[in-house]
Amino acid sequence: MKKIVFATNNQHKLDEVKKITEGLIEIVSLSDINCTDDIEETADTLEGNALLKARYIKEKFGFDCFADDTGLEVEVLNNAPGVYSARYAGVAHDSEANMQKLLDNMKGTDNRHARFRTVIALILNGKEYLFEGIVKGTINEEKRGDQGFGYDPVFVPEGYDQTFAQLGSSVKNSISHRARAVIKLHDFLLTYSDK
Repeated sequence: MKKIVFATNNQHKLDEVKKITEGLIEIVSLSDINCTDDIEETADTLEGNALLKARYIKEKFGFDCFADDTGLEVEVLNNAPGVYSARYAGVAHDSEANMQKLLDNMKGTDNRHARFRTVIALILNGKEYLFEGIVKGTINEEKRGDQGFGYDPVFVPEGYDQTFAQLGSSVKNSISHRARAVIKLHDFLLTYSDK
């Protein structure tokens, strides 16, 4: 089984990706390689942030690795918060404050269309690869559900009438933006190892 470092300090993301790749890829965390560094996301695109994190781990620790960045893109807000999703309401990465700011900014609008977009950057044998996953949906007018993290309580994926936070991790992990990007990564690694 392929072993690869996932360059994240976010335990929710780590758990989610481990569930998606269970039995397929062995995910090694930053703590497993004794990395306690807080890698700053200073790029102005999701692709840039994902590459920044993956390159940092490769350069400092020497491991092949992947990193991701995810943004919630809301149509009526010109795709904001986008790359600033985690710090939409400030640098504290406060999910409750982020959701409240989003709901406040969308008051009075009928256009609730949004999408979650995840970009994964992989560094493998000296080459860089990008994988993207998108899930479309709408922003609910209020928070619903208590599972998941981030904007999950306000995001209703297309084809469903419940938020990610109501659907639970097993459903979310089968349809989410991150799942779609991770599946592309997984499929690539399978074909790569066969070469």
